[in-house]
Amino acid sequence: MDILLGVLIISFIVHGFAIVPFINFLYQLKFFKNRSAVAKEKTDEASVHIRSKARTPEGGGLLILIITSLIFSFSLPIMKYLGFEITHVYPINDEINIIFFTFIAFGLLGLYDDIIKFFELDREEGYTGLKTRYKFLLQGLLGLIIGAMMFINLGIDIIHIPFIGVIHFGFWFIPVAAFLVVTFANAINITDGMDGLASGLLMISLFGFLMLSTSILDTPLSIFIALWLGGLIAFLYFNVFPARLFLGDVGALAFGATFATVGILTGKVIALMIIGLPFLIDGFSSLLQILWVKFFHRRLFPIAPLHYYLLKIGWSEPKIVQRAWLVGIMLVIFGIWLAII
Repeated sequence: MDILLGVLIISFIVHGFAIVPFINFLYQLKFFKNRSAVAKEKTDEASVHIRSKARTPEGGGLLILIITSLIFSFSLPIMKYLGFEITHVYPINDEINIIFFTFIAFGLLGLYDDIIKFFELDREEGYTGLKTRYKFLLQGLLGLIIGAMMFINLGIDIIHIPFIGVIHFGFWFIPVAAFLVVTFANAINITDGMDGLASGLLMISLFGFLMLSTSILDTPLSIFIALWLGGLIAFLYFNVFPARLFLGDVGALAFGATFATVGILTGKVIALMIIGLPFLIDGFSSLLQILWVKFFHRRLFPIAPLHYYLLKIGWSEPKIVQRAWLVGIMLVIFGIWLAII
């Protein structure tokens, strides 16, 4: 654990030195929403809130993705050279490849979507970014590749259910894993709608998975989570209210997909569902609203997702975020307890 804490601190310092110049670079690049992102005639709480965040740079997730990946690439060879013991649950190269593939592939998809939106490359069709059907199609394809890599290369085909035991899925593990990866990618993307909400919850959740990964003696996974946490903490300093930097789709999609992958690699899928419950609730509230309007032609909720509903009934943004963090802390404790019994 002392090594992991040192790795986390190093990651925090490196990200901390890089993040201010990166913010300035994003301002120069104008990598942010323009006020045209939401029509002026829309006066609901969500639209007003989004307009208030216009011209705050997005893409902070890109910095974390780059620095974390670079340090992770060198950390294990350096540790091995210095004589540190490296233990792993799965074939180490295959495990590292899956982590990298998830982190980078979903990050590139999110970056492509951000570039289309912020540079208004689709202005003939409106300010929309990558079309939803194409985005979900690509996410599903990537999810299936990740599930297949876990099933074929790592030999994972089980899910442990507390108080029940192990369930073998066989080949069906691939679509199950893909579903989890895509679900969390979009859930965290939806939750990333308030200053510090998604990044703070993710930071709290990853501390839980850091404990779980050390308990199964998986050094590569533990090192990666520690590096990721160091970057998130540095980012969160500039993301709390009032935010100077947002994750963007490049961060939200990459982090959501990788969060699910980390949960699966620890073998604690139920803990993943419990620890990630705030993301799932917020994302499901948005999905339910969309489906309700589509099939019943009226809204189920006055506004969705949940964090905007709380804003509508009078909660301030900092109060929503801070109470979400408290809920997240208790769910991490509960999830870890379930995982170790």
